[in-house]
Formats: sequence, structure tokens, C-alpha cells
Amino acid sequence: MTIQSLFLVTLVVDDYDRAKAFYCDALAFDCLQDEKQPEGKRWVVVRPKGGEGAAFLLAQAANETQRAAIGNQTGGRVGFFLKTDDFARDHAAMLAAGVRFLEEPRYEVYGTVAVFCDPYGNSFDLIQHATA
Repeated sequence: MTIQSLFLVTLVVDDYDRAKAFYCDALAFDCLQDEKQPEGKRWVVVRPKGGEGAAFLLAQAANETQRAAIGNQTGGRVGFFLKTDDFARDHAAMLAAGVRFLEEPRYEVYGTVAVFCDPYGNSFDLIQHATA
């Protein structure tokens, strides 16, 4: 068996348009697909602009079990990590777009990092790795 890559991760959200607005406007992600599906569903895929890594499939919750998972898909841990080549630039742009950071930037041995959350409470690290 040869697995080539992890290319898509489902993120359960309350509303397609609200989630798409956050990821594409506040975080400046590209919307790769937004296609209508049967039963009022949509196939909405977003990914960091110019990125080649995994993308999010924004999946609107369809039942109580899924609604209960919104914002807590990783049990309160930071579950998603966004890499940048210019922390100061992207941190400032995200703040200006209304992104809520949970801490001030920290300088660790591995690089500069700050935790932020999406409108649902899912936690992300914004990281610029230290140069070798």
C-alpha cells in the first residue's frame, strides 16, 4: 500500500456561508469548491491561499450528534496548525480581520506561535518555524 497524502479534513460547522466567510475572508483561504448536493447539502472545500497541503471540507451539521461536535472536534486541544513565512504580517492581517487570538505571540525554540480560534471554538496554531 502507498498512501500519497492527507488532502481533506472534515470540519463540522453550523452554517456553510458563515464558515466560508470566516475561512475565505478573515483567513484569506481559497475556496476550491462550492457545489450544491442533494438534500440541501453543499460540497465546500477551502485551503490556505497557494497551499498544497490538506484542505477543509466544511460540512454543515445534519443532526444533534454532529451539532454537539461543532467547535470541539479535537476535545479542546489545538487541532490545526497553519504555517506562515511571515508571522508578523499574517498575525496583523488576521487581527485586522477580526480573528480572535487566545494569547499573545510566543517565541519558542521551534519558532513563533500564537493560538487563535475560529468562530466555533476550534483552536489553531499560527506558526512561523525558526530558521535552522
